[in-house]
Amino acid sequence: MMVQQQSAPREAVARWREVAAGTGPADRPAVERAVRAAYRAAGLAEPAAVVWFGSPQAAALGALALRGAAPEGLPLGGALAALEAAGVRAGGAVSVRERIRTAPWEAARQRLHAGLGALGWAELWSLTGGELGPQTGALAARIRDAVLDRLAPDPTDDEPPAARDAARTVRSAARLALLDGVLGPHDAAWLAAFDAAGALDGPHPLAPLAEIARGAGWWWPYEGVALVSERPVELHRDEAGRLDRADGPALAYPDGFALHAWRGMPVPPGFLAELAAVTPERIRTEENAELRRVMLEFYGYERYLADSGAEPLHRDATGVLWRIQLPDDEPVVMVEVVNSTAESDGTFRTYWLRVPPSTRTARAGVAWTFGVPEQEYRPQRET
Repeated sequence: MMVQQQSAPREAVARWREVAAGTGPADRPAVERAVRAAYRAAGLAEPAAVVWFGSPQAAALGALALRGAAPEGLPLGGALAALEAAGVRAGGAVSVRERIRTAPWEAARQRLHAGLGALGWAELWSLTGGELGPQTGALAARIRDAVLDRLAPDPTDDEPPAARDAARTVRSAARLALLDGVLGPHDAAWLAAFDAAGALDGPHPLAPLAEIARGAGWWWPYEGVALVSERPVELHRDEAGRLDRADGPALAYPDGFALHAWRGMPVPPGFLAELAAVTPERIRTEENAELRRVMLEFYGYERYLADSGAEPLHRDATGVLWRIQLPDDEPVVMVEVVNSTAESDGTFRTYWLRVPPSTRTARAGVAWTFGVPEQEYRPQRET
């Protein structure tokens, strides 16, 4: 792909990045028209009903009810009521995802691969799907995992065998229902690639799928009925694109389904509210290693070192090596260095560099941050 042709991929990535981050109520009439167009494009009869749900979790419960394969113990009341209100009978539904999404998707990919050649397709994907895939894929996986964990938590080894078997049955059914879904805006990586190549223009079978993705969340196509989830009402991410919010849910849907996260790390809903009052003792006694790391980041490594009475392991001309020993976890090892260039007010700023737990000297730690062995770290001038 020539450099002058790369504006199309860049523009497509910008459009679909915005779609993937979209929040707010769906344009239901437009989405329902696109759903019916998607069925027609696949050679299927239009669905008699399009049923809306407030989140992917609620729609997955609708899919379980519609399939009639839901084990006991799942909260299907709301899903059954939504289906009944739309005049849809639960049980026996047949998924048409293969015909509506998978087949035209693969046909479009093969045409592009044949037209562009292997190298051309690889470059197109690198500029589009390669740009969007990591973030959108990670977010979709987080949502899918949260739905599974809330509907059917993984059984633990200390549960009775019968309880473990029942939990596995519920989780398997929930996973199959999720596999019937189309990811809509979280298919942005593929849609950007198709968009950049012009495969979403005109009457192409993928055009209705793109329209649904622009206006709604995940959706489930079955014979005679489609289930559609609303988009999120809130989405908060950090500079790296990770879910991140300290004062509420990082991702929230209108029916209350939400994910809480700190710099990409999943946390319980009430956990972040406790951080303002966290103490070194609370950090030390936290049994969950991942939550303990979140506490440390929030509290601040420098402050924790001072308040916990930590002692340095090593000092040399480059700085001071500190170690924070944590129960049932690898230690946090930091090098304290002072910038050799003064700030505008004449002060010298202190930095804390996290280094591997195996580090034994301050110089080795600083050398590691530059990607060189300790014996090769001999800067002529430090800045």
